[in-house]
Amino acid sequence: MQVLSVAIALVLGVVIVAGKVSAQSGRGKGVTLAQGPQESSVNAKGEDKAGAKPDAPKAEAPAKAEKSAKDGAKKGAADPKEKAGAVKEPPAPKDDGAKSDAKASGGAEPPPSDKPSDKPSDKPEEGIDYATVQTDDDFPKDISEEEKAAIGTGNVPIHREGPFRSPFAHPKFGGPATAKVGLVLATVREYDIQHGSFQADFFVSLTSDKPMGVVTLTFPNATEINQTVLADTPTFRLLRCGAKFESPVDLRRYPFDTQDLVIEMEDQRAGVDQLIFEPHKERTSLDEGFELPGWSVAGIGARAYKHRYPPRFDRDDLYVSRYKFTLSIDRFVTSAAFSVFVPAYIIVLISLFGLWVPPQELEVRSNAGAPMLAAAVFFHYSLTQALPATGYLTRADKLMLGVYVALLLNMATTWFFMIVKEDDVDRWFRIFRAWVPPITAGLMALVSIL
Repeated sequence: MQVLSVAIALVLGVVIVAGKVSAQSGRGKGVTLAQGPQESSVNAKGEDKAGAKPDAPKAEAPAKAEKSAKDGAKKGAADPKEKAGAVKEPPAPKDDGAKSDAKASGGAEPPPSDKPSDKPSDKPEEGIDYATVQTDDDFPKDISEEEKAAIGTGNVPIHREGPFRSPFAHPKFGGPATAKVGLVLATVREYDIQHGSFQADFFVSLTSDKPMGVVTLTFPNATEINQTVLADTPTFRLLRCGAKFESPVDLRRYPFDTQDLVIEMEDQRAGVDQLIFEPHKERTSLDEGFELPGWSVAGIGARAYKHRYPPRFDRDDLYVSRYKFTLSIDRFVTSAAFSVFVPAYIIVLISLFGLWVPPQELEVRSNAGAPMLAAAVFFHYSLTQALPATGYLTRADKLMLGVYVALLLNMATTWFFMIVKEDDVDRWFRIFRAWVPPITAGLMALVSIL
């Protein structure tokens, strides 16, 4: 019984050990337990000394082939060209540009880069772009050297075609465009009569019968110019402008003077062969509620004319079209009369009161004239301080000259009593009292209307 038990235990141990070895062999070589009978038949043929099975590599070959086939299928799906046997081209060098990369990949061309190109710009052609430098052949053969020097012999570009030789002419433009100019004056402020300067804000419209080309407006009598373009088309332009202008003043009729505030406008480059201004009367006006403190509006006007500068360089013969808007303003008559004429008349009238002072009161008569003369001088000085220096006499100056003459005449009557005989004092007193007042009145009337 003991021997039988030992034999059964040995058999069970051998079976268990054989099962463990078979399980480990199946896990390590990828062979399932169902293939155990085949392995046992191979083992029956014999094993090498290391216990390796001779046919094991053959069993591994199909697995490797299957794995290689799967990898190849994945690679072929990723790259169709390699699956079809196409040869992959090497990548193009980076410095060949975006177009080479697009062609190598079969894609569309990339958008153009931001680098500057050598293509011509879209800038409109100007006359100076195709002008040629003048030579001796450009002068008539029958002119003298003095005439040639007056025209200019410098190496300046000129145009041999067209009526003008100036480089700023544009004979290829196709004839000038006629632009109707409208101007609506919005405000005028800070008018300084001593310098003739004023600030103006206004709208300018240009309406032409054909494309005007490039228009660059400039104002010859203005500084501190601000322009805002509101509309810009080939045949219509609208701008809002503001600037400080200067206009000459005319004070001959001061204090009843009329001043003209002028706005001049022209194109900076285009001559009369490209652009001609024409006033648009229906579009020339003042803004609603326009006012200028201290002045009343006398009228508005506009005109256009051809302006030629003195030769700025050789062959500078091109005219420019200039537009001129004029606002005429008057002083208020009542204010002018009370501020200038009334004080002058009062000074003369007070001085005439001394004519009724008896000759024996010479000191009193003198005090009636001398202080008024000083008052007249100071009053005249205050008037001239508000005006610029002029080369002529204003109406106020003529009025004050009459005041001076009237005061001197009155003082002369007082001095005359110092040298006249006593017997004739009463007679001359009556004469002066009768004739000096009407003479003074006539004199003041004369200087008032001159």
